[in-house]
Amino acid sequence: MAIVSPHFCAPYPIELGIVRKVITITDGNFAVTDVNGNLLFKVKEPLFSLSDKRILLDASDTPILTLRENRVSLHDRWQVFRGKSTDQSDLVYTLKRSSMIQLMKPKLDVFLAHNKEMKECDFHVKGSWIDRSCVVYAGKSDVIVAQMHKKHTAQSILIGKSNFSVTVYPNVDFAFIVSLIVILDDINREDSED
Repeated sequence: MAIVSPHFCAPYPIELGIVRKVITITDGNFAVTDVNGNLLFKVKEPLFSLSDKRILLDASDTPILTLRENRVSLHDRWQVFRGKSTDQSDLVYTLKRSSMIQLMKPKLDVFLAHNKEMKECDFHVKGSWIDRSCVVYAGKSDVIVAQMHKKHTAQSILIGKSNFSVTVYPNVDFAFIVSLIVILDDINREDSED
């Protein structure tokens, strides 16, 4: 199920390690690796910018996706575009909260670009961000396409990093799943600041 690119799909489960750095200045606040520790993606946030966007880069710093939050939405609406674009012709998907009022366990709906009516979601995300226990489902079904698991160590707490892993099921676009995790993290940080 290629959403970003068939290049990011594998016929077997992919285990990703995700490290979120709490304090960073130069190298982005997320690092995503494979099970062998090889860097696959990183996420850059503009340091001083009025726009709320993040850029998902591959290991060679090529922009894969631009994630942009719509600040005037009541549903935490995000739009995700190919490369560094924010043009509607490059839209990959839109994500929003299932409802405006959600306590502790966000439920998010994902609508692919071709789903302009947005009546039925193409994917949905449920779980507890605090517990790092989230699941991505296909449509409104119970078919799991990815799961997130907590992976805290004493060292990660001391050096200001949050570690977790994500299992991406066979033939599911792992760049797409990583972009969902980045947005979910941002929504969680906003909720904890309110």
